[in-house]
Amino acid sequence: MWRHRDATRFWESNGGAGPRGTPTLHDGRVYTFGGTALLNVLDAATGAVVWSRNAAADTHVKTPMWGFSSSPLVVNGVVIVATGGKLAAYDTASGALKWTGGGGGFSYSSPQLATIDGVEQVIFMSGPGTVGLAPATGKVLWQYAWEGGAIVQPGLTAEGDVLVNTISMSGGVGMRRISIAHESGKWTTVERWTSNGLKPYFNDFVVHEGYAYGFDNNILSCIDLKDGTRKWKGGRYGNGQLVLLADQHLLLVLSEEGDLALVKAAPDQFTEVARFAGALEGKTWNHPVLVRDVLLVRNDHEMSAFRLTREHP
Repeated sequence: MWRHRDATRFWESNGGAGPRGTPTLHDGRVYTFGGTALLNVLDAATGAVVWSRNAAADTHVKTPMWGFSSSPLVVNGVVIVATGGKLAAYDTASGALKWTGGGGGFSYSSPQLATIDGVEQVIFMSGPGTVGLAPATGKVLWQYAWEGGAIVQPGLTAEGDVLVNTISMSGGVGMRRISIAHESGKWTTVERWTSNGLKPYFNDFVVHEGYAYGFDNNILSCIDLKDGTRKWKGGRYGNGQLVLLADQHLLLVLSEEGDLALVKAAPDQFTEVARFAGALEGKTWNHPVLVRDVLLVRNDHEMSAFRLTREHP
C-alpha cells in the first residue's frame, strides 16, 4: 500500500542489520526508531512523513556497538525514545524537542510506562541503574543505583514492586526486586531481595502468578517473587525468546535455532508439553507474536506464519 525508506542503514556482523526497535502505532500514526537514531513519524494510511528527527544529534550520543534499539513510547502528547543511556522526548504534533534526560552509560532498553503508587511515570533502565521520570517534563522522581548495563525491560509485580536486572560484558548478573513508595512528596526505593536464580541478558522475562520465568543466560528458569529463590531450571533453547500465554498458563518459546516449544508456566517443575522443529531456518533472536490464531515468527531474513488449531479429544 505504501513504502517508506531512508538513505541510512545500521549493520553489525553478530545481530545483522537494523532496525532494532519495534514500531509503535498510535492515533493513526506509525512511530519508528532506527538503528542510527532516526525517529520517523508517518501517516499510517499513506506513509507520508509527518516529521522526522535525529535523536542521537539531539542528545549528543554516538551510535553504540549494537545500534540504537529503543521502541518509541507515546504518552500524553509526547513520544519518548532512548539513545543509549539517555532519553529524548518530542511533541507528537510538531516534533519539537520537549526534554532530554534519563540515566547514562550504555543501554539497549526502552522507556516503559508504569503507574507506581498511583503516579504515572516512565521507567528506564541504563548503565547506572533505574530511574522513574515524569513523562511531561522528564523530571526524575526516583532513582535506584545498580551499575552494569541494560537490554531487557523491567518487570512489575502484582504488589507494585519493580523487577530490574543488570548485565556485564559476559552475560546476565542477576535480578533484584525493589519497592518504590511515595509519601509526603518524597520517593523512596528499598531492595527486597537480589537473586542469581534468574539472570536475563538480552532475553526478556515474564511475570505470572507470583513467579518470574525467563532465560538464565540460555537455559529457562523460574524464580519465586517472594524471595527470589529458584524453583527450577531446564530446557536448552539457546538465546531464545518467549511470550506468556497467561490464560493457558503456558510459555511460548522460540529457540535460537528456530524451534517452537510450549512450556508450562508453573513453579513445580520444568515441563515441555509440545515442540515443533524447524519453524525457521537459521539463527533468530526475535520475539514470536501471536495474533488471535496466527503465530508469526521471524529472523533477519525470513518470516513464517502458522495457523493454530485446538485439538479436541
